[in-house]
Amino acid sequence: MRTPMMERRPKLYSLAAPGRWILFVLAWVCVALGVVGIVTPVMPGTVFLILAAWLFARSSPRFENWLLTHPRLGPSVVAWRENGVVPRWAQLVATGSMAGSFGLLVVIGLSVPVLTIIGAIFVAVSAYLLTRPVT
Repeated sequence: MRTPMMERRPKLYSLAAPGRWILFVLAWVCVALGVVGIVTPVMPGTVFLILAAWLFARSSPRFENWLLTHPRLGPSVVAWRENGVVPRWAQLVATGSMAGSFGLLVVIGLSVPVLTIIGAIFVAVSAYLLTRPVT
């Protein structure tokens, strides 16, 4: 039964509660991957933090604000949102990581059709990333 108070409450989300929880959990997974990416030189963290902000925007504005205002995690996400800017080091690390990953996939012996698909995706992502403005 809906009370008058419930009728006046603004609708904050367009997704049902289970969908918001799934996005919320995925956002925290992306934050964790982003932190790992900041600490390790092989994995780009900025991409995961941008994705986390997008997921938080759809599941929890409170945590979206937390991420955007975080002194270490927030600046790259804010720069991306405002101007589509990706730091040069992040572009190079991400592209290098994809190249290294592709080389590893070749060494472990993936089939040519699978390598072709993965290679095409890596080239497209790298091309997009390297054409973004830099700080």
